Amino acid sequence: MPSEKSIKAGLSLIENDKSKILNLTVGNHENVEPGLYIPRADAQSPPKASFAGLSPAKTYFLVALDIDAPFPSFGVLGPILHWIQPGVKASESGELDISAPFVANYIGPAPPPGSGPHRYTFYLYEEPAGFDTKKYAPANGKTLGNFPRIRYDLDSWAKKINLGPLLAYNYFTSN
Repeated sequence: MPSEKSIKAGLSLIENDKSKILNLTVGNHENVEPGLYIPRADAQSPPKASFAGLSPAKTYFLVALDIDAPFPSFGVLGPILHWIQPGVKASESGELDISAPFVANYIGPAPPPGSGPHRYTFYLYEEPAGFDTKKYAPANGKTLGNFPRIRYDLDSWAKKINLGPLLAYNYFTSN
């Protein structure tokens, strides 16, 4: 399965150290606990995020995947890429400014009818030195189409761009 190493690393990170949970606000759901069910309609806009202890002098990188597509028991299309947001800056309080240009625009949950809840996973990394957003983003600020999102291999891409260790992680469920 593409991204298997990254997925396992995220789940393991927060199982072993609760201080590594990425704080998410999804719609009106604040301080999302891992695995919280959030209705699809509440998650159509990018979440707000924060994480204590980040340096305001550094730049960070958010990635979101649906790891259960198209059905939790039949993940032949998964994971589906839901967001790549480079250029994230942290305030002194750990709030993340997510206003920089994206590599992959955020798309909200959209499991097919009849599917059980999917897990929407969020990964926070330090941005690799010299990362060039324009090199990887769609031209002219266009949104990323569906085809490059299917069976997304975060493991391979992380290696390609020299992404460092996972700093924080969280996920919610939705259908």
